[in-house]
Amino acid sequence: MIANQFTLPPVDINARRLTTAWLLLGLAALVGGGLFTILIVLSRTPFFQDFVPWVDFFRTALVVHVNLTVLVWFLAFAGVFWSYSNSGRCLACGWTALLLCSLGTLIIVISPFTGESHPLMNNYVPVLQNKVFLAGLMVFGAGFLVLVIRSCLTAFDNDNQSSGESSLRFGLFVAVVASLFALAALLLSWLGIGPGFEGLAYYDRLFWGSGHIIQFSHTQLMLVAWLWLASISGARLRLSARVVLFLFILGLQPVLAAPVIYLLFEVSSGQHLFWFMQLMMYGGAIAAVPIGAATTLAILEKWRPRPGFEVERNALLFSLILFGAGGSIGFMISGSTVTVPAHYHGSIVGITIAFMGISYHLLTQLGYRKVSGRMARWQPGIYGGGQLLHIIGLAWSGGYNVARKSTDAERGIEQIAGMGLMGFGGLVSIIGGITFLILVYSSLKAGRGAKAA
Repeated sequence: MIANQFTLPPVDINARRLTTAWLLLGLAALVGGGLFTILIVLSRTPFFQDFVPWVDFFRTALVVHVNLTVLVWFLAFAGVFWSYSNSGRCLACGWTALLLCSLGTLIIVISPFTGESHPLMNNYVPVLQNKVFLAGLMVFGAGFLVLVIRSCLTAFDNDNQSSGESSLRFGLFVAVVASLFALAALLLSWLGIGPGFEGLAYYDRLFWGSGHIIQFSHTQLMLVAWLWLASISGARLRLSARVVLFLFILGLQPVLAAPVIYLLFEVSSGQHLFWFMQLMMYGGAIAAVPIGAATTLAILEKWRPRPGFEVERNALLFSLILFGAGGSIGFMISGSTVTVPAHYHGSIVGITIAFMGISYHLLTQLGYRKVSGRMARWQPGIYGGGQLLHIIGLAWSGGYNVARKSTDAERGIEQIAGMGLMGFGGLVSIIGGITFLILVYSSLKAGRGAKAA
């Protein structure tokens, strides 16, 4: 088996500007979401919750936090990848998509201050029953639709690619296809929800199919990041470009099966919900397991990273750990306990750390100062280690039947210990998240002084 380098080359000035703009939107979403994180963590931490009436704020803040730190951050970073990879064709479409997504994000942020929020903690895209919030979601969704269409049209415009580069570009295209299916699923769900559904039941069904499908897009982008980070940090993957191409195609198969669920089962039916759960449970790791295993093996074979790329290697390592932990916890879920958020926190944080690592690398590719130094090397470990404690605490508490999406005080010492560990890990990860933002801000503030490598 031959070793391959999976990287993308530097791009022209137009692509750099658009990529930078999408990165700034993602970072702004993290800043906004981070402002709510401390209060959310405290509202779930024993003793603190007894002093302040958190319940209404907890739910409203959690809705905004999730939409900013998951929906906006992940989809904005999809814009980073696709804008960097795509050609300069239809740049106006790219900027239009960015403008709509930015406007939608701003509307989401201000919506809690425009009237009664009536938060609903439905799955995937929790909502505020507030016309301003819903308008923000629609504007953001319109921008993402434009982004996906442009990415479909420009995905194969690049010539003279190496085999590893071609594989990465195909992986990015697979994520585009998954996103297109997710948008189509959202439309089908909206058209297919039966009369009589409203509130939580309505929005659960509205976002159920598309929410499951978009996870495959996020995962594909993470796999691209793993391969890229492994290559630049000196790990030689024992995967041929052809095998990687096959694995990306394999990872798309569950998405291609989604229309069958819509054809066979009504959106309002329990079978519709059940089969999407099965699709995620048995299809979500088809490509992630072999690529993750190959990446882990490459790291073990060459533990010491390439000089100057220690930060990227650390991000890759903690991404693998968190995503693997989140996936493993998924098999422990039984009922609506905090084991559920332990599972998806592990998975989404694994993706987030991979995106953080790629952010560090792309800053130099975009012409900014390279992120380096002791604080940068420690950042993935602080953020990832804190999140690992966070999900262990949640999984532990879930084993003692602590309910999710609730601020009720836990009485037993076991529950208190688990939720205390969750709170401590959450606070540590906040430090890591703030450190990431400081490092990126420092690089951006230094200006375009570094030559793209």
